[in-house]
Amino acid sequence: MIDTLCTQAVRENATIACFYFNPAAQEEHPPVFVLGSALKQVVGGLEEAPESIVKAFRDRKKVIGGQRLALSEIVEFLQDISSPQCAFICIDALYECPVGYRMKLFDSLNEILQRSPSARIFLTGRPHIRGDFERHLDGRAATRSITPTTNDIIIFPRAKLKEDTIPDAMGESLEEGIIRNIPEIISEM
Repeated sequence: MIDTLCTQAVRENATIACFYFNPAAQEEHPPVFVLGSALKQVVGGLEEAPESIVKAFRDRKKVIGGQRLALSEIVEFLQDISSPQCAFICIDALYECPVGYRMKLFDSLNEILQRSPSARIFLTGRPHIRGDFERHLDGRAATRSITPTTNDIIIFPRAKLKEDTIPDAMGESLEEGIIRNIPEIISEM
């Protein structure tokens, strides 16, 4: 999906920012970190950074050890940047975000959408947080349920196993066992 958006963005002069909540990272990412990352990506895609953002970063740099922008400032900058042009903010694996952070993130995304009609938010998550999307994005969210088929689930591990740099380390029966068990495990989630 992201690749498709990126291809389309080039044609339509849109900007895209992506953030992935990696469950293996074992660290919490507060909304200021997530949206700060989005701001950095969006600004990086502009031909020239807006002077207001440059000034804010310069002012923060003067403080002992440097200081990060506040969440409210980041939201305001994202609103300003995504008002005149189409901007996509994509956040993947949102279910990995702690609930308290998730609610604050939804509130911030809602603020961006209120002031930036050309902004688009693309979120992915497990079914149990779908209600959160709908409630907190104040009717500005369209949700789609996507259920993978068994074949979809098998394609990824098969591709990864083909990339194995030590192919003799795993016998055929182990590989088939992995391929057979993954869909069963995922269906129980």
